[in-house]
Amino acid sequence: MSTYQYYEFLAVDRPLDARQQAEVRALSTRARITATSFTNEYHWGDFGGDPRKMVERFYDAHLYLASWGTHRVMLRLPRALLDLKVAEQYCVDPHVTAWTTREHLVLDLSSEDEGGDWVEGAEDSLSAVVGVRAELAAGDLRPLYLAWLAGYGVWERDEEAFDDEAEDDLEPPVPAGLGSLTAPQRALADFLRLDADLLASAAQASPPAAQARDDPRALARWIKDLPAGDKEKLLLQVTQGHGARVQMEVLRRFRGEPDPRRDGRPRRTVAQLLDAAADIRQEHRRRAEAARAEQDARDARARARAQEKRLDALVRDEDTAWGRVDALIDTRRQSDYDAAVDLLGDLRALASRSGTTAEFARRFTLLRQEHLRKPSLIARFDRAGLGVVTTGQ
Repeated sequence: MSTYQYYEFLAVDRPLDARQQAEVRALSTRARITATSFTNEYHWGDFGGDPRKMVERFYDAHLYLASWGTHRVMLRLPRALLDLKVAEQYCVDPHVTAWTTREHLVLDLSSEDEGGDWVEGAEDSLSAVVGVRAELAAGDLRPLYLAWLAGYGVWERDEEAFDDEAEDDLEPPVPAGLGSLTAPQRALADFLRLDADLLASAAQASPPAAQARDDPRALARWIKDLPAGDKEKLLLQVTQGHGARVQMEVLRRFRGEPDPRRDGRPRRTVAQLLDAAADIRQEHRRRAEAARAEQDARDARARARAQEKRLDALVRDEDTAWGRVDALIDTRRQSDYDAAVDLLGDLRALASRSGTTAEFARRFTLLRQEHLRKPSLIARFDRAGLGVVTTGQ
C-alpha cells in the first residue's frame, strides 16, 4: 500500500442536519456519509476537504491514516469542559497541539513512523479511541499525558525528532491511574504507537486512580441549588439537541475542575523517562532470556528422560532396531530417512551407555558404505554427526 489514505469523522454530541450533510458531501462524492459519520479512503489522489475545518464546524472526532506512516486523531470538546491552559501543558509540537474556536476546544494528536510496519485494523480504531473524549470531559487527563508521552516517544524511533535541549524538558503533571488505563486510553496509546516500556516508566510516578462515583442524592441537591437562569439555559440547550453536551457540562461542574497543578510530586525530564524506559526494556530482555534458558533446560531434561526410555527398550532387542533402520532406508522416502537417522542416534547413545561404541562404529561404517549412492541420506548422516562416537563411562 504505497498511496493509501483513510479518513473518518464522527459527530457524537449532535448529528448533522440535511444542510450540513450536503455541505460535507460537496467535499467528496465518494465518501460514505450519514448524519453522524463521514468515511472515505483513497488509493490515489487526495481528499479535497480540510480536516481541521471539518472538526471545527461539524465533527467531534476525526481519524486519519496514511500508508507512509501517519496516524492522526482529532477530538473536539465544548470549551467549558477542558481549559486550553490545561491542555497546553501537554502539547508537544507538532505531535500534540490544541486550540479553541468560539464554542470548542480542539486537540490534534499525531504519530509518524515512516519506517514502521502497517498496523492491521488501525482503520477501526476511532470507535474505541473516541471514548477518551468523554473521559477528558469528566476531568481525566490521562489521555493528554499519553499523547504527550507518545510525542516524545518518537525520539526512540527518530534520533532527529527533537533538538538535544529537549532532553531537559520537564514532564507535565502526571495524572493518577497510568498503570491501569481504560479501554479507550489503551486504544489511544496503541494508535499513537506509545511504547509499553516508556509508559511503564511514566507510570512509576502515577498513583492509583480513584474510583469516581457520583452520589445521586448529592447531585440532585446540587442541581436544585443551581440558579434558575442556569437551569433555563441548560434546559434550552437540551431542547436544541445538545443533550450530550449538557450532561457532560453538568457533571463537570458538579465534580469540579481538575487542577493538575496541585500535584506536588517532582517532575522528571524527558531524558529520565527515556532512560528509565531503556532500563525496563533491558530488564524485560534479561527476564525473557532467563525464561528461555530455563525452558530450554526443562526441554533438555525431558528429551533426556524420553531417550532413556527408548534406550531401555532398545537394549532388549538391538538387532531388531538395526533391521528397522534398513527397512526405513529401503523406502527411499525423505521422512523415513529422518526416522532412520533418529533411530541411529539412539543406537549410538545406547552403545555409549553400554561401552560398545566400537561395535556401533563398525556397523554404521558398513551401513554408510552400503548407501553411498544416496546423497540426501549421507548428508543426513553427516549433519547428525553419526560417524562421531563417544566412549561410554
